[in-house]
Amino acid sequence: MKTHLGHHPYIQALRRDPLLLPFYVPAVAIALAHGLLTPVLPYYAEGFGASYGWVGALVAAQGLGTLLTDLPSGLLISRLGHRRAMLLGLLVLVAASAGLAWAGSIAVALVYRFVSGFGFALFGVARHAYISEHTDLASRGKALALFGGLLRVGQFVGPMVGGAVAATWGLRVPFLVAAVLSVPALLCVALFTAGPWSVTARSVPRAPRDERRARQDRFWAMLREKATVLAPAGMGHIFAQMIRSGRNTIIPLYAAGALGLDVDRVGLLMGIAAAVEMVMFPPAGWLMDNLGRKYAIVPSFAVQAVAMALVPLTGGFGGLLACAMAIGVGNGLSSGAMMVLGTDLAPAGARGEFLGVWGLIGDVGGTGGPAVVGLAAEVLSLPAAALSMAAAGLAAALTVGLFLPETLRRRSDLSPKRSVTVSDRLGK
Repeated sequence: MKTHLGHHPYIQALRRDPLLLPFYVPAVAIALAHGLLTPVLPYYAEGFGASYGWVGALVAAQGLGTLLTDLPSGLLISRLGHRRAMLLGLLVLVAASAGLAWAGSIAVALVYRFVSGFGFALFGVARHAYISEHTDLASRGKALALFGGLLRVGQFVGPMVGGAVAATWGLRVPFLVAAVLSVPALLCVALFTAGPWSVTARSVPRAPRDERRARQDRFWAMLREKATVLAPAGMGHIFAQMIRSGRNTIIPLYAAGALGLDVDRVGLLMGIAAAVEMVMFPPAGWLMDNLGRKYAIVPSFAVQAVAMALVPLTGGFGGLLACAMAIGVGNGLSSGAMMVLGTDLAPAGARGEFLGVWGLIGDVGGTGGPAVVGLAAEVLSLPAAALSMAAAGLAAALTVGLFLPETLRRRSDLSPKRSVTVSDRLGK
């Protein structure tokens, strides 16, 4: 007797998987849309006659918007629920990407990039809170390393496609393509995130003022109690995100400004580097779940720091590619690591609010990276900008290695009824 494809046991298992369709597929779609723009943004900004400082500002504007809306996003999630928060964030991202295709000045483009930061904050904090409720300590590193690996699929394909599209049809078309590619993420979130966690503002009665105040007091008390851990974790998070975001500015700028490479070759270079990152998520997950979070994080940013310091010594495509690939090896070794740290530290009673704070801390670094690169390149030189990012990577490795206690705890599964996920199956 034949079984209809839709009723096949494995297909049914995929539908029941709490991470595949609501979390992993949207992650790939958004990473691909974001990767399209990575090699294009510096050239797009220069098309307005912008200086290096304005180029850095345009790249950093999304991070600034995210930075300023992380905390409000964390609070909003408790009212909207994960599903509606992710949907609203995605809609904002789509609208902002499309708007950039028609921006008439660098100022208007900066506004669109800033607005897209709000969408990314809301979507990012909501999905982080969602996965924290659907993973346990035993598999958290593996699940989030897989997530990081999938992000790098988008970063592998996206820059090459974006560079080719820009070279063929112009620098504005990639923004429209990015908007279209976000539609699968919207559909997956809308159709497959269902259940009691997808609450709406109407279905959740507003808590009395005294209860809300008590909840806030408990939250701040918890932050004060964990200050000794949050201080080194937060500083490491800032420096880590600085080099991660800064590399996506310095490598295209150095390729174009110092080496004279065109946009499609820059896209190829960054795509190859992302391909190297993709293959690093299995060892990253194994290290985090079996040895400890620090065993992945410290080598990751040490390698990135050394490779970034070598960028000013390159004299052509091959040398810059070697540095970018080495940075990719290092960054891939910490796939999902900073999300794992945040999830480890997040209290069960205030996940959304805590992860909003954690996102805020990381986005300080994520915004600072491109801004520092632009400022250093404007005031000093492109090599100085590369060295500033190398210093950030070294600071991340030293801060986490010397001052952060290990957050991995050898404990049994805290969620015995949790559904088996794709990352569980891949780990068998």
